[in-house]
Amino acid sequence: MTNGRQIDKAQRVVVTGIGMVTPLGIGREEFGGRLFAGETGIAEIASFNTNAFSSHLGAEVRNFNPRDFISVKNIRRMDKISLMTAAAARLALNDAGMQITAENRDRVGIVLGTAFGATDITAQFLQTLFKDGPASVNPILVPNTVMNAAAGHTSIELGFRGVNTTVTHFAVSAENAIAYAAAEIRRGTADFIFAGGADILSEFYFQALTKFHALSPQNGKEESCRPFDRDRNGTVAGEGCGIICLESLRSAEARGRHPYCEIKGVGMGSSPIRPNVWPRNPDGIQQTLHRALKNAGIAVHDLQAIFAAANGDTHLDAAESEAYSQIGGSPDEQPSIMAMKGVLGESFSGGGIRACAMALAIEKKSLPPTAGLEHPLESLAFVKDEKKGLEIDNAALAGISFGGTYCYLILGR
Repeated sequence: MTNGRQIDKAQRVVVTGIGMVTPLGIGREEFGGRLFAGETGIAEIASFNTNAFSSHLGAEVRNFNPRDFISVKNIRRMDKISLMTAAAARLALNDAGMQITAENRDRVGIVLGTAFGATDITAQFLQTLFKDGPASVNPILVPNTVMNAAAGHTSIELGFRGVNTTVTHFAVSAENAIAYAAAEIRRGTADFIFAGGADILSEFYFQALTKFHALSPQNGKEESCRPFDRDRNGTVAGEGCGIICLESLRSAEARGRHPYCEIKGVGMGSSPIRPNVWPRNPDGIQQTLHRALKNAGIAVHDLQAIFAAANGDTHLDAAESEAYSQIGGSPDEQPSIMAMKGVLGESFSGGGIRACAMALAIEKKSLPPTAGLEHPLESLAFVKDEKKGLEIDNAALAGISFGGTYCYLILGR
């Protein structure tokens, strides 16, 4: 039984492994320890010079050595986003207690979400192409300019020969990838799928965000990321990769694995607006959350927690907080709400990392704090300064994108 509904164990999709390469650390122990301790991954950008920009902060992946995870013969062919993805997938593979063999490799796949792909390689490729001509382009760059390069490199490195798909849908790329992967497990097209998201912080990408006036400080105040705060003034750019291992409950039990959590429901929706604009009203957010709850077979009062999409943007945070304020009930009766982008920045495919965090929260029975939140927009049950002990039967992962696209995932015990 799940939420009162009899569902075959082959149709129930569970998370049995997690892997992450993030600004808060590499792997579940370092990442989880720093996340629940309230530490931040945001600092002055070190990988390129920001003197020409009005913003200088970023959430960069630091102390990442690809040689710890990836064979030397493949490293030289791989770009930054592919290295992070392959490493995160290997961590998830090991965490799930799996080995890839000739017997199972055709039934193991990857579904990766990425909003922008290898922006560093693409910029380098185009600069050489237009400056020196096609003959001067390094041929090893070309395969890495396509959006599915990271998933392809990961499959080669780890030996996956099953489903291999890349989902590109702005800031809900990772959430959509997880939803798609869960559907493929239910359809029986794969026994294991590694799903999540990856994006990188490059100078080209940072400059583009600056030109769109997306980054803090938007109003001349102190530069920082303050989700749901009345004094928020824009987001901070981030990067990283988070991957979860999905399989059926029947498969997990047969392997003797205790899942972190179950993917109980999915809801998708939209309220189309200009492609570079965050939602201005709560309607699409509310509709999509309720679709996910209905798909999971639960009501809003069955929800203990929401991992919000808030990133410090003036409009996004206002629309999302207004949507949750209409859930009803007192703060003691409402689901607890936390937002992670105050420590991870906005990488646009960070839903994979946040899904890993949710799996840990359900396992640890604890919610991490929301960094940067001092003066909340609404009177909601925000988890602010310190982690909160909480038994989580059902939690919502909020995916909200500029352009007015939404994806909510319901995860639970």
